[in-house]
Amino acid sequence: MLKKEQNDFLTQTGPGTPMGDMFRRYWHPALLAEELPEPDCPPVRLELLSEKMLAFRDSSGRLGVIDEFCAHRGVSLWFGRNEENGIRCPYHGWKYDVNGNCIEIPSEPEESKLCDRIKLKSYSLVERGGVIWIYMGPPEHQPELPEYEFALAPPKRRFITKRLQETNWLQALEGGIDSSHVTWLHGKNLNSDPLFQGSKGNQYNFGDLKPVFEVVESEGGLYIGVRRNAEDDQYYWRITQWLLPAYTIIPPRGDHPIHGHFWVPINDHQNWAWSFDYHPNRDLTDKEVQAMSEGKGIHVRYIPGTYIPLQNKSNDYLMDRAAQKAGLSFSGIDGIAMQDASLQESMGSIQDRTKENLTSTDNGILLARRRLLNAGKALLEKGVAPPGSTPESQRVRSAALLLPRDQKFQEAAADALIAVPGKPHVTV
Repeated sequence: MLKKEQNDFLTQTGPGTPMGDMFRRYWHPALLAEELPEPDCPPVRLELLSEKMLAFRDSSGRLGVIDEFCAHRGVSLWFGRNEENGIRCPYHGWKYDVNGNCIEIPSEPEESKLCDRIKLKSYSLVERGGVIWIYMGPPEHQPELPEYEFALAPPKRRFITKRLQETNWLQALEGGIDSSHVTWLHGKNLNSDPLFQGSKGNQYNFGDLKPVFEVVESEGGLYIGVRRNAEDDQYYWRITQWLLPAYTIIPPRGDHPIHGHFWVPINDHQNWAWSFDYHPNRDLTDKEVQAMSEGKGIHVRYIPGTYIPLQNKSNDYLMDRAAQKAGLSFSGIDGIAMQDASLQESMGSIQDRTKENLTSTDNGILLARRRLLNAGKALLEKGVAPPGSTPESQRVRSAALLLPRDQKFQEAAADALIAVPGKPHVTV
């Protein structure tokens, strides 16, 4: 368990908090490119790390993200007009460019210098891999652009979605690196979901309900190795990669795509759960894309016109007690993503970790917390840049494979855990 002050340290990511300062040293997915599809399209409200912002694409196609509120009298610029390379406040016509500079105050005389003294907070945005990424930290520490393999995959080889989750970022992340629950919570889906079924690895999941966790530090985070017994004196290994602060890559099953998540704090009580699928050496099939679009695999169905899951707290996640009782679904909730989200949201928006009782299958969670605490303190006290922000540390994969029982997974699977363009993923 954690002490209260440790839990607060890890879960609070607003301006001026230690973990907030650490999050601000990375590029994070902010918006899908489809949300700002063309010049002068409607702006988008964006809250991340407890900061309320406005994102827009100007007449020249440049991306910008600025403080949501006009410097004049605090009106939300979401109501503004996106025109002629700027956002114009509808209240009194003050206009701002993509860098937050005030470029026009219609009521002021031409000789007034007021405009020159007005500037809204702004951050860097860049579009890569169908995602608009944001960097919110000190400009002098801005890292190189993100090189996660899914973000570099050709458009026909990737599929990316996001959904609102009503929890703190940390319990979402911890769910993402806890694979011991898969056989229980998602067991029925392994053999029925079109993005999971048919893998020999599914048989190993069901054949050994006492997985053993071996967790090793990597350059950017952790290798979370989970082994189960297999035939011929072998172990079936599923190796999840976690990169600080909130990126997880889940081992593939058969020739299905690799998938994973980003868990980006909106504030201390909500996060954007980003989900991606990609295949390193072939296009996604029409059948796979259709399944993802219909909320299969790690994706969800939405309330139309939003990124809010159709299954949510307000409707008890459309839970089907009859299906649960009949054994058609262990939890009675449809879909892998919402099975996870429903239970994580049931913990409250910020889990009280002072009351938990952890076991050996929680070793990945324990070491991830320790790595986060250490990295946050090193940045706070010594200015040490946190791990996981360099392109070298991001060029990694997850893997599923069989190994002789006398081999250490981190050594035997070393090549499989490196992302090389066009190289097939290692899977069972």
